[in-house]
Amino acid sequence: MELETACHTASRGPSSDTLLSGYSLEMTAHGLPALEKAAYAIAPGTPISITFLPGEDYAARVRAAQGVRRLGFVPVPHLSARRIGGSAELEDFVGALVDVAQVDRVFVVGGDPERPLGPYADALALIRGGVLARHGVRHAGIAGYPEGHPAIPAERLWQAMQDKSAALAEQGIQPFIVTQFGFEAAPILAWFGELRARGIACPVRIGVPGPARMGTLLRYAAQCGVGASARVMNRYGLSITRLINTVGPATLVADLMAGLKDAQDAALHFYAFGGFQNTAEWVRSFREARHG
Repeated sequence: MELETACHTASRGPSSDTLLSGYSLEMTAHGLPALEKAAYAIAPGTPISITFLPGEDYAARVRAAQGVRRLGFVPVPHLSARRIGGSAELEDFVGALVDVAQVDRVFVVGGDPERPLGPYADALALIRGGVLARHGVRHAGIAGYPEGHPAIPAERLWQAMQDKSAALAEQGIQPFIVTQFGFEAAPILAWFGELRARGIACPVRIGVPGPARMGTLLRYAAQCGVGASARVMNRYGLSITRLINTVGPATLVADLMAGLKDAQDAALHFYAFGGFQNTAEWVRSFREARHG
């Protein structure tokens, strides 16, 4: 099966409404109470990614997925390959997600440990193990890095993306891509153009930082290896003395809308560093301002 055919989906080019109305959010396993408070402002059926962090056990992650489903949203649990201790552990976790929370989509990432805790050296190894197909998972996300990865050369990133997309498609699983967040549209748009030029036609969710204090955003950026230069701070209209101010991604989102107006299969994925409620209300206000 050709990669472009494998990654094809029926949805078409995003208007500004599609980029925003089809957005997704990200939470930790302990974020359910905050999501419950913000549920009134989030559209039913919104995908909610559930991260796979150290210090959170499998039961908490399953409960979080169940809670997301109960609230009327779509749970997208993360599977961190290098943090999983064994194949039985993975089978039990995915099985519980499907049985308890009716999960049919996941996000597979390599993970941070220098040495794998089990048999999965990276996301591709986990995908090729076949556990997702055995449990009926229909969609699986993989990571995209518009600004690169501090520990992985660019060409290896592209090859890994192609290999993972192909491995999923061979198992009848629809691949999609979720990118790391950034502050500027230019590198994201350049990356998106190269993605399509390489024949990778998977749907893409573009990572955007939700409204938060600039100091918080820069701290997360440093942890994730995302560029946060003086040029970016100037673009946000900030000085070093204004880091306590809350800022939203209006410029970034507007630039992405302009650059992706003719693109296919793109939506936004908000990293809600300032909270779900603030992010959802920011989206609503931004859309209302654009439509008058």
